[in-house]
Parts: sequence; C-alpha cells; structure tokens
Amino acid sequence: MTNAPHDPKNATQGGQTPVSRPTPGTVASARPNPAALAKNKPAVTKQAAPAAGVKIPHNDPAKWGRVEADGSAYVSTSTGERHIGDYKAGSPEEGLAHFGARFDDVSTEIALLETRLTTHPEEARRIRSDAGKIREDLDSAAIIGDIESLHRRLATIATLSVEVESKEAAEKEHRRTVATERKEALATEAEKLAAHSTDWKQAGDRLREIVDEWKTIKGVDRTIDDQLWKRYAAARDSFRKRRGAHFAELDRNRVAVKSVKEDLIARAEALQDSTDWAETSRAYRDLMKEWKAAGRAHRDVDDKLWERFRTAQDKFFEARKANDAKRDEEFEANAVAKQQLLDEYDTKISPADHGLDKARQALHELQEKWEEIGYVPRGRVREFEDKIATVEKRVSDAADAEWRRTDPEAQAKIAQFQAKADQFAKEAEAFEAKGNEKKAAALREQAAQWQQWADTAAAAIEN
Repeated sequence: MTNAPHDPKNATQGGQTPVSRPTPGTVASARPNPAALAKNKPAVTKQAAPAAGVKIPHNDPAKWGRVEADGSAYVSTSTGERHIGDYKAGSPEEGLAHFGARFDDVSTEIALLETRLTTHPEEARRIRSDAGKIREDLDSAAIIGDIESLHRRLATIATLSVEVESKEAAEKEHRRTVATERKEALATEAEKLAAHSTDWKQAGDRLREIVDEWKTIKGVDRTIDDQLWKRYAAARDSFRKRRGAHFAELDRNRVAVKSVKEDLIARAEALQDSTDWAETSRAYRDLMKEWKAAGRAHRDVDDKLWERFRTAQDKFFEARKANDAKRDEEFEANAVAKQQLLDEYDTKISPADHGLDKARQALHELQEKWEEIGYVPRGRVREFEDKIATVEKRVSDAADAEWRRTDPEAQAKIAQFQAKADQFAKEAEAFEAKGNEKKAAALREQAAQWQQWADTAAAAIEN
C-alpha cells in the first residue's frame, strides 16, 4: 500500500502528514495559523497515475467520512465510525481530499492486482498474497472511502486467484506435456537418424536443426529433460562415430580404387598405338566398364587419373577415326560402282518382263559383281544394303507367287470350290425350269457363295 510523501514545509509548521497506519488520536504540537497556511499552503497528496487499462472506481470521500475543524479524521464503516488520525496541514476540506486520495491509492493497488490476475495468471499465488496483506491493513488504514467495497474486491481477488492458479497449473501441466512429447519425438528422430541414415549431410544438418529447436522448448521437468538430452546426445555421438567410420572406410576404398585405376590406365596406354581397330575398340569398351565399376578415388586424384585414361583412349580413337576417314574416301569409288551396277541390272531383274528364270540369273550376276566391288563408306552401308535388298525381294516375291500358282493343293482347292459353285448353279436352273423359283433362288445363293470362295482362292495364288 502506497504511503503519502512527507512534506518538509508541513514539518516546519508543526503539522503531521498521515502515514499508512496512523495512530488514532494523534494531535499536532501546534496548529498553523491562517496567515501561515495562506503563505505556505501544503500540497495535497495526489493519486498516482494508474497503469494503462486499469479502471479505478470513483470515490467521493465526503460520503464516507469527515474531518473536523481541529483536524480529527473519521471514516464510516458497517460497524460504525472510526477515528483514523488527525490532519494538521490544512483545512478540513483539504484533509478530506487527502484521506480520499489515500483511499484512491489503495483502490489503485487493488485495481493493479485485478489487472495482473488477468494479464499474469502465473502470478496468481503472489497476487493472492499481496491482496491478503492489503486486506490485513484495511481496518486500520488512514483512508476515507468505501472500505467495504475494497474488502469485497480483495475477497474476489482471493477467490479468483485460486481458480486462476488451478487453471494456470493445468495449462502449465499441459504445456509441460506437449513440450515433453516434442522433445521425446526429437530424441527418437535423432536415434533413428543415428541408427539408419546414410545421407550424411542431410542427417547432420537435421541433427543441428534439432538442437536449435530443442533450445526453444521450455517447461520440461529438469530430470526428464536431462534424460531426453542424454538420449539425443548419445544418438548424435553414435551418428558421428558411424559417419566417421564410413568416411574412414571410404578413404581406404579410395586408396584401393586408385590402385585399380592406375592398372587400367597402364592397360589403356599399352593399347593406344594399336591398329587392330576392331579388337582394340572392344578392349577399350571393356576397360571403360571396369573403370565405372571401380568406383571413385579422392576427387582431385580421380580427376587426374581420368585425364590420363581418357588421353590414352582418345589417342587410339582419333587414329581409328583418321583411318576410317581415309578408308571411306577410298570406298567412295566402290559406292559409285555399286550404284552403276544397280542401274545396269534394274531393268534386267524384272520377272514380269523377262520371266522368273532370267530374273534369277541376272540377280545372281549382280550379287557376284557386288561382292567383287568391295566395301562402301561406313556411313552409306545401310543405304546400299537396302537398295540390293529391294532388288532381291523383287525376285523372291515373284518366286513365291509362281509357287502359289503351281501349288497342286491350292489348285485342287480352287477346283473343288468351282465344282460346287457349278453344281449349285446347274441345280438352280433345273428347279427354275420346273417353276420352283423359291428353291432356285436358294440354290443360286449357294452357288454365289461357293463361286466367291473359288475366286478368292484363285486371287490368292495370283497375288
């Protein structure tokens, strides 16, 4: 509870400034005369400005007490009038205002407690204690106002603080549970990463993120927090050991890879001057497969090893490319000769014009001369293979057609179909002559069907 400040000027005049719990019946040693009061009027205690948002009930001290001409001050309560002290520093009106302001100070303190109970529920126990201390002093306080209202407000604070404290305890326990579960989840995640992850960078980054989040989680019981942290720390240490072992093994493997690749380089360099183009090309392809299967040495070492291997390989393939270019230049004349040969035999190899036997003979001559000419450039091999295949197909198709035309079984089937068609046609004529048009029409339909089958079979062997 706030005490009114002591005024040195009042003290020199013999006046007495009331304190928070004055002794009733106090009388000043000398009452100041009116001239002295007019010359040196004492300041009236003012209510401290309340905090923003704090509502102070209006107090009219004249309704709740009085100050006599001799400075005696009284407050009215439900149990009667009580003498609270003497005011010797000014007029009775000023004394009444003074004790009213003292009441407002107490009301302000209570209002602050009411506000704190809402804004800081975690302080409910302390607020209840502070309210109890104020309540203990109320019945002897040197204040004028509705003291019973202050008692009621303080009683409300006491009751509500118990409820708020209980609710805050429940919420605190909930927050503790949530925080504990989150740290439990983080510790479990760390253990899984430590046991299973092989994405070393991503897992390492995640373990650091877990620490950052861990620091933001508050309210976990210290013993449980320590246990969970030990789990995380053990997981992190396990991960670091496993990662260290992995990279140590990787370093050992890279040394072995370096040895394997140096052997492959030696074999590649031994082949780089070979002119056995086909066989050496296959050998280089096999070396490349072994190189990829060997794995990687340390980055800087591996790059240098690859440069040596590629240099030997490139030397051979550049030589082969130059040889192929020279050979293709020589083979270009063969391409011209083969095209002239195709043009010459195009009309000779025509079964439709010269018969199948002469076409076969001409094709045989073409094939012999074709082989004698030799290779064409690599880039035109498919072109000329397709051209001679077209000519060969022309003869083979004609041979197939000839065989179908002379196939006794096919001819017999055609004859069978035709005989059936002729038989049904003849029977239709007989029934038509007898005037049985319905039977004749049915037989003509059967004759037409067999004739269609005979025509289809004949067309098949022709085509």
